[in-house]
Amino acid sequence: MTESAKKVVLAYSGGLDTSVIVRWLREVFDCEVIAFAADVGQKEELDGLDKKALSTGASKIYIEDLKEEFVRDFVFPALRANAVYEGAYLLGTSLARPLIAKRQIEIARAEGADAVCHGATGKGNDQVRFEMTYMSLNPSIKIISPWKDDRWNLRSREAMIDYAAEHDIPVNITKKKPYSEDRNLLHISHEGGILEDLWMEPPEDMFVLTVSPEKAPDTPTYIEIDFEKGNPAAIDGKAMSPAKLLDVANRIAGANGIGRLDMVENRFVGMKSRGVYETPGGTLLWRAHRAIETITMDREVMLIRDSLIPKYAQLAYNGFWYAPEMKLLQKMIDESQNDVNGRVRMKLYKGNCTPAGLKSPNSLYRMDFATFDEDAVYDHKDATGFIRLNALRMKIRAMKRAGEK
Repeated sequence: MTESAKKVVLAYSGGLDTSVIVRWLREVFDCEVIAFAADVGQKEELDGLDKKALSTGASKIYIEDLKEEFVRDFVFPALRANAVYEGAYLLGTSLARPLIAKRQIEIARAEGADAVCHGATGKGNDQVRFEMTYMSLNPSIKIISPWKDDRWNLRSREAMIDYAAEHDIPVNITKKKPYSEDRNLLHISHEGGILEDLWMEPPEDMFVLTVSPEKAPDTPTYIEIDFEKGNPAAIDGKAMSPAKLLDVANRIAGANGIGRLDMVENRFVGMKSRGVYETPGGTLLWRAHRAIETITMDREVMLIRDSLIPKYAQLAYNGFWYAPEMKLLQKMIDESQNDVNGRVRMKLYKGNCTPAGLKSPNSLYRMDFATFDEDAVYDHKDATGFIRLNALRMKIRAMKRAGEK
């Protein structure tokens, strides 16, 4: 528990937790509070944030556009790794937190602040992601985590809603609709409240980025995506910046009902938790990336890279973005992406997203070798010795068991 602080930089979203925390920091620490809101694609959620932060007690607020950095330096590296946590989650929140925390440390240094603060609870993953980054980038900074502070007596969302009402703090959440949302350019997550009942199907009015597959267009949408060294570079022949490309992909995929996920995941702190995610553009790009790799990556290189996916995803999910092992993994993965260049045509239809065409200057696919028609480059008899040599150890084992000499 941090006993004192003179100037605190707070990771501020304007949501329930951080809106209350501004006032709480002033009361408990009698300190100056500087709010920092990272624009990583929340869109209208940032409207009026400056006035709200100042009116609730912050002395200053930074609102910084980090969308391009977020996609270029966090989303795309994870995409090159095909990173999915527990086979499903595309790490939308996990990838944003280390960027926010990094910039928070930079602002603290510029402002001469002696402490940083976040609003993550002691039950979740975000506390780890924030604090691991703080410690990696500035080991001497004081860290204030209200939910783990004995002086924090707001132990439920209902209590914070009451506190906000008592102190005239405007919040966009009610007791009737208490689930939590976190949005960035890669996804929006929905957690808590009514979603804690695993038998409860998510209500349709909860979804923001995607239409339901049932209401998606009755005709398929085709989209072409160009890749350069594993990174998406253009849509339908038009080159775009990373953030712009992901934004366009979100709109196209979301309109076709792509990217919804309802899963129970294992949090780093040990408990299982349900998350409902919308990742339309990320899902589209991930599937397209896997498709272009099928013709551009060597089989054994792909096997090694794929074996690293669970570890990469685990490190990102658990907050180890700036750990040395993550740096090593990224270098290995990026080396595997040098020839991942080409174009994928994707077919989008009522929640489905499938490749409908592939081409690449680095393609390893040879029709003359793969064809089932007559060819002049492959001798079928070569397969006889190939099979015999690969089966030899199993043949010897079977002979031993049968008592054969």
